[in-house]
Amino acid sequence: MIDVLDRTAALAIAPELGEVFAAAFGAPGYDEEPDPGHFATDQLPTHADRDDFRLVAARSDGSVVGFAYGFTGQRGQWWSDRIANAVTPELADEWIGGHFEVVELAVRPDAQRNGLGAELMTALMAGLPHRRALLTTYSDDRPAPRLYRRLGWQLLVQDLGWGSALYGLDRGVPETR
Repeated sequence: MIDVLDRTAALAIAPELGEVFAAAFGAPGYDEEPDPGHFATDQLPTHADRDDFRLVAARSDGSVVGFAYGFTGQRGQWWSDRIANAVTPELADEWIGGHFEVVELAVRPDAQRNGLGAELMTALMAGLPHRRALLTTYSDDRPAPRLYRRLGWQLLVQDLGWGSALYGLDRGVPETR
């Protein structure tokens, strides 16, 4: 079952989300050393205060096994500005600002490879008013970039200069903002 959580509900389970985050990105094959405490007390609360914050969580036997979240990205935010400085001005003007920024997709290793990531991304994107969405992921061949391509995301920049690729999704919906 996948639930859509607002800021209050997401922050109420932040430590559990942090554990899922650490399990997912601390698994073999990832180059990260995730800090579940930092995620729960700094990253998630900061992002939860952004416009249109949305988190979807999947549970199994009462425990969170995966989640995805994002918010409206704007110029002046760290990630949006970092991306704008790494891409052509034309791409930045077309894609950055007012987009839905997918920040994290994390699934516990024991729940991976059964379609849950796709379900979470589909639930996260459902009904959003944003015409465009952006995310960064690994630039090499791993499950995450393959998943995004299967879901219709297009590769905008193969390597931003720090081992990440930029993907965009033009949802084709008119802006309602």
